[in-house]
Amino acid sequence: MNPIICIAGPTASGKTALAVALAQELDGEVVSCDSMQVYKYMDIGTAKPTVEEMQGIPHHMLSVAEPEEEFSVSRYCQMATPIVEDILSRGKAAIIAGGTGLYMDSLIRGNAFAPFPSTGVREQLEVQADRDGMPAMLDWLRSIDRECAARLHLSDRKRIIRALEVYLETGETITAHNRKTQQIPPRFSPVWLGINFASRSDLYHRIDRRVDMMLQQGLVGEIQRLLQRGIPRKCTAMQAIGYKEFLDAMDGLCTLEEAAEQVAKSSRHYAKRQLTWFRRNKSIHWLIREGDQGLKEILKRARQILWESDTPDVLA
Repeated sequence: MNPIICIAGPTASGKTALAVALAQELDGEVVSCDSMQVYKYMDIGTAKPTVEEMQGIPHHMLSVAEPEEEFSVSRYCQMATPIVEDILSRGKAAIIAGGTGLYMDSLIRGNAFAPFPSTGVREQLEVQADRDGMPAMLDWLRSIDRECAARLHLSDRKRIIRALEVYLETGETITAHNRKTQQIPPRFSPVWLGINFASRSDLYHRIDRRVDMMLQQGLVGEIQRLLQRGIPRKCTAMQAIGYKEFLDAMDGLCTLEEAAEQVAKSSRHYAKRQLTWFRRNKSIHWLIREGDQGLKEILKRARQILWESDTPDVLA
């Protein structure tokens, strides 16, 4: 089995710290699996690990796209797969860490929809979404693929449009595609670790503290610099949690305090969706944190799981 470790979990749970600690012990490298950390110049609002937090460990798939670019699961897999294979070819452990479940699952399975040629379907769907609204688009998807629609929120505009595009281009729903691909042996065979808190209130407290820290680190200034670069306000990256709310504050639609509370609220909802996604994966060994429990105890339990796993080459 390949010496690969996947570290999953909700936002602010401590995935980066665990990934770095394991990489230090296993002579490994970290591959980020975060759909927003791929963007350049967006460091504070995406909680991108700092040089200090990386502690000299190579990190991949950070700052690989311009903020105004569209970035997809297909592109992520196309870029990340050869990186993982290169890490393994050099005899190192590949530690894939992040909270974007779709990206992580697709990378491990080794399949994803390839980008379609420019047929105009996506552009037509974008126009229709602007005209009719996302509730109508989600209703349309529900009539085609009820299972996929049930997993998506109205704010998941990009994924709703992508699911409709796939159906219109191929005649096959994303759910049907996923069922077929699940029957194919995965490209990689990782040990799965998940981090969560015993109490939801502890997780929410961590999220609140992270939002406060982002403000202290200069998130508003980061957004202003993005605007000065000419990054469109409506592009996907600028609609991420932590950016769109403070854009509203900068436009005078709310105060900075109200924007911060909305970021925390949206982050809590996102954390719940992340946990719903990852809990479907029965291969994940969950590491449950108690209160402000630090990294030391989590790392101890992670080591035990890795030693007991049927992947002896990981810790050989």
